[in-house]
Amino acid sequence: MSSHATRRDWIVLATVALVQLVVVLDGTIVTIALPQAQADLALSDSERSWVVTAYALAFGGLLLLGGRLVNYLGLKKAFMIGIVGFAIASGFGGIVQNGTELIIARGLQGVFAALLAPAALAILTLTFTSGRERNIAFAVFGTVAGVGAAIGLLLGGLLTEYATWRWCLLINVPIAVLIVVVGSVTLQHSPPDREKPIDGWGALLVVLGLGAVVFGLTEAEKSWTSPQVIVSLVLGVLLVVAFVITQTRRANPLLPLRVVTHRVRGTAFSIQAIAGAVMIGSMLYLTLHLQVVLGMKPFEAGLATLPQTVLIMIVAGVGSRYLEAIGPKPFLVLGPVLTGAGLFWLSFITADGGYATHVLPGLALTGVGMGMVFLPLQNVALRGVSPHDAGVAGALSTASMQIGGSVGLAVWTTVAAGATGTAMTLDALVDGYSAVFVGSAGLMVLGAVIALVALPKHDRAAVAAEEKVMVPTGH
Repeated sequence: MSSHATRRDWIVLATVALVQLVVVLDGTIVTIALPQAQADLALSDSERSWVVTAYALAFGGLLLLGGRLVNYLGLKKAFMIGIVGFAIASGFGGIVQNGTELIIARGLQGVFAALLAPAALAILTLTFTSGRERNIAFAVFGTVAGVGAAIGLLLGGLLTEYATWRWCLLINVPIAVLIVVVGSVTLQHSPPDREKPIDGWGALLVVLGLGAVVFGLTEAEKSWTSPQVIVSLVLGVLLVVAFVITQTRRANPLLPLRVVTHRVRGTAFSIQAIAGAVMIGSMLYLTLHLQVVLGMKPFEAGLATLPQTVLIMIVAGVGSRYLEAIGPKPFLVLGPVLTGAGLFWLSFITADGGYATHVLPGLALTGVGMGMVFLPLQNVALRGVSPHDAGVAGALSTASMQIGGSVGLAVWTTVAAGATGTAMTLDALVDGYSAVFVGSAGLMVLGAVIALVALPKHDRAAVAAEEKVMVPTGH
């Protein structure tokens, strides 16, 4: 298309932005509702964690396969299958009667999100090919992704408090119907590309491997030495190793290892995984503290987390003015340190401590720190990637955070259970939450060390030379 966008193009932008909002906010919308869902369905603490983990694990683990399926099916067909499947999974989640059904529903949401997200991004890329309109479109898309998590917490609190936690899932159904109606009229069919075979075995190995690792880590809260835990962890590691080996031997691998082994990109993926582990895990236990310990209502708890999101957006906006001049390294070193400091502050919460003194300062620090982390991370993750690897790198960028979140939450569940022990007092619960915040703080400091050691100093000429690799020639 030309650089002048039509009315249909702007409708397409609104449609895919709404899809991006749904996919992102569904990672957090259920978090705020978990105390009520846990009480209603009599969930154990490990089942409660799996409600969050199942979505992140399926979404992250299948993103690479989803990207390949988008080409194989064609954009519009893949998009429609993704949104209809997501709606059905959400509807099922809204009527479940036990914890197992809820976890299955959340996993199915993640499966279809892994198809829907790359389809939406591909549609946006092909609709806005150049010019000012393209910059506007991607700015809108990126902003929606940035505020989606915050909207999820607020909307989840609102629905839980004034309707029921089930509407945190059911709300996706009418939204999906709107998307299907608009998309069926505005989206254009694209021919499927079936020249390259899909690495289905690779997808199966990585999903089963990550699932086994996460299951073993989650169940370790009961006993690290149980046969179930040991078998799950060993099997998971072996399957992931098998996945890596098969990727080196296939002509069309699901994950070309050259995308990961690049020093700068590999560092970015590592920091994204750490950020996912910290943000998903810490936000879950923070919302539990706000509701269970401080006695906030769901919507009030959602509002209480808003300062962090506002600061993330402000810092990212202000920092973007200086990113080109000083480069990403200072942001990716100082940002994790400040985030770690904020999490360490949160570890001093007490059963009788107030929000303004024990929670808000920590939220402010983590907001500033994560704003500095998120600002350059996507760009660094795509540094110097060749055009035919750009889709894989983009998918892996999102997958790293989701997989990091699912693995991290499994670890934090075990850490919290170990610190809480068998006591069911508020003081014991706070001890568990504090242990999670201390562990998260240490993990962010590790991220700062990785960035300090692995990222090169800023060199504008070198960056410009690398970015030329991303520009296709001969067209």
